[in-house]
Amino acid sequence: MSKNKILIIFLCVIIFATGFILRVESVNLTGIPASEQAYYQDQNGLPYMYDMDSYYNYRMTKNYIERGYMGDTKVNGKEWDFHSYAPSGVPMDYPPLIVYLTAFIYKFINLFAAVPLLSVCFWLPALFAPLAGVVAYIFTRRFTNNYGAAAAGILTVTAPFYFIRTVPAWFDTDMFNVLFPLLVTWLFIEAVQSENKRIRVIYTILSAFSMLLFSIAWNGWQYQFYIILVFSIVYAVWMKLKGNSVKNFVVTVGIFSVLTVILIGVLTGFLNVMKFLMGPIQLVNLSSANGTWAPWPDTYVSVSELGIPSVYEVLSGIGPAFFGGIFGLMWILRVLLNKKLKKQFLSKMTWFSYLLLVSWTIIGFFSLTKGARFIILLIPPLVISSGIMVGLAVDYLSLLKRSGRFKVFRRNKNLITILSLCLVLLVSVPAVFNTSESMQMLIPGANDDMWNAATWINSNTPNDTVIITDWSYGHFFSAVSDRPVAYDGRTAYVETLPSRQFDSSYPYGSKSPSTSREYWIDRAFSTTNESLSYGIFKMIATSGDMGYITLDKYTMNTIKSAEILNNILGLDKSSAKNVLVNEYHLNNTSADNVLNFTHPAHPRHFIVVNVGLKGSWYFKFGTWDFNTMQMGNYTYAHGDLDSSGNSLVNHGNLTLDPKTGHVTWNKETPYCVITLKNGTIAKRYLNKNSNIYVLLQRDINEYAVLDKKFENSLFTRIAVERSNSTYFTPIYENNDVSVWAPRSTKLN
Repeated sequence: MSKNKILIIFLCVIIFATGFILRVESVNLTGIPASEQAYYQDQNGLPYMYDMDSYYNYRMTKNYIERGYMGDTKVNGKEWDFHSYAPSGVPMDYPPLIVYLTAFIYKFINLFAAVPLLSVCFWLPALFAPLAGVVAYIFTRRFTNNYGAAAAGILTVTAPFYFIRTVPAWFDTDMFNVLFPLLVTWLFIEAVQSENKRIRVIYTILSAFSMLLFSIAWNGWQYQFYIILVFSIVYAVWMKLKGNSVKNFVVTVGIFSVLTVILIGVLTGFLNVMKFLMGPIQLVNLSSANGTWAPWPDTYVSVSELGIPSVYEVLSGIGPAFFGGIFGLMWILRVLLNKKLKKQFLSKMTWFSYLLLVSWTIIGFFSLTKGARFIILLIPPLVISSGIMVGLAVDYLSLLKRSGRFKVFRRNKNLITILSLCLVLLVSVPAVFNTSESMQMLIPGANDDMWNAATWINSNTPNDTVIITDWSYGHFFSAVSDRPVAYDGRTAYVETLPSRQFDSSYPYGSKSPSTSREYWIDRAFSTTNESLSYGIFKMIATSGDMGYITLDKYTMNTIKSAEILNNILGLDKSSAKNVLVNEYHLNNTSADNVLNFTHPAHPRHFIVVNVGLKGSWYFKFGTWDFNTMQMGNYTYAHGDLDSSGNSLVNHGNLTLDPKTGHVTWNKETPYCVITLKNGTIAKRYLNKNSNIYVLLQRDINEYAVLDKKFENSLFTRIAVERSNSTYFTPIYENNDVSVWAPRSTKLN
């Protein structure tokens, strides 16, 4: 084996090892005080998953290992997931690569030792994500030297946004979202730039196959396909107008495009092709003022990673590659514009590959308007151009040596190597230090209280019990409790919208699944009318969306349907029918059809799970104005109290005098203060002119500040007071979690 090949293998190992070792450090929970770490660790001493979607992927993998498919069962030959969006459930529609890969590794490892599936899920991201750095190295080396390629690899595995979402215990598809864009684009460029027809065809096939893998790895795979396809069309037209031959190029692009569509269609199904074709149209609809979910509130605005990132978030998320990449693109352009410089330094770089890199970067910046999570899409082109920049700098040093003008290079033959390594370190070391800062922010999404509550539910409730909780905890409870949940992290299944019109499994189109679930659950938590809360929960748990969908058939107006349901769900069936017939003029048959779903004769078992005091969106969406399509604008803040009970904690707006008990929020004395300590509730009324009240949960040292309109809301009663409920009774509670059931419920 040649020295060059040995060097390539060595650098690939170094890049992979760097990415893996740095990620392993997160297992130590460095951002959490040592005295609190055990609370966030499972029985094996490993941290709970950082991201709740991890538990969804874990549940899918567990199903696949036990049943041979990811769903709970099959309905008319189609996989169906009844644990999500209960009670109707949803057809299984999820990119399966993470499941297939994990199941294969799990079965292979268990040939030699008994390793729990959860442990395999825990470690997989740290083992898989560094491969992106290896591909970045190979990609960049296509244009520059080993120094620049190594820098690109290190910058990839240490890019903060990618790093933090691929540490152990972040078991999600993010591990694929840098690797496959790099792999697909590199192989495509190799195909386009190859002079050998046979090699060109091989690379084209490999690129299309990589796109197939990307399509079964992440629902957003179309992004990379459209970048390549649209750019290639524009580039072909431009070259044709200049009088250049584009035959080979068009053939390559055509084979890549057609083969990608055929592979995806044949191996993953027709519906995935329709998603690909309809996706851009659906994206436009979602971005419009009256989007797909109108007039219901849009759950997705509550997802922090879908908010537009600040400049700081972008800079800190990409790391040194941000400025390195931008400067690299400018330097590459300078070199390409000079034929002599191009021949010396970038002989393998063509205008096609450069302009594709520029277009990739520009579209990456544009994608940030769709949310902070798309920072990950901007990382690949910037690390490549950063690596090329480092390579150019090393080549310029070599040029200085060859010029003979500097004696220092003649006196020290290794100086160029030393300076080149210093350049790589200059770029890489800050990136490595960034990972340490990133780890300080890592706090597992679950904890002992949540785990204990989930396992209790598993042991003490009927198997068909529907769990109603905030969507952000849905994946966790459905996986650990093994019970269906009404709403979870897949929320309204937005990924399925492009293909619903072609799929008979979605007879109600965008009406179900929809974000209506968010409104009804939040309405139940925010209202002071407990009979309404009970009616909402009973309807959702038993008939799901069918109440409003059926009523819509008669009103032809969703806003009117929401109004009617708010007026009847808190009533008994007889009174509700009188309202429907006498006030809203439905005939008896129509009223009975609606009541079959809103007031079911045989309600399904359900429980309500509350975690902590995080209830901001309950009040924003629960007071949704359907006419203006605006959320309620009410005071809500939540934070931690220090363990000693001293003042000025968290946001800096709450003051608490531990001696007098005096409380202020933004220097305002609140309407009242509710304190819960050792299971005892104390309520003090302080300022009748104030519109806020303060909740102090001393057992877990948390506080919340709410509009006084919600003093007697269901949220206040079950999350803070944990008592005074007429319709619900606590069946389990620990410090952070309480589980409630209707008073008539019988447990196992």
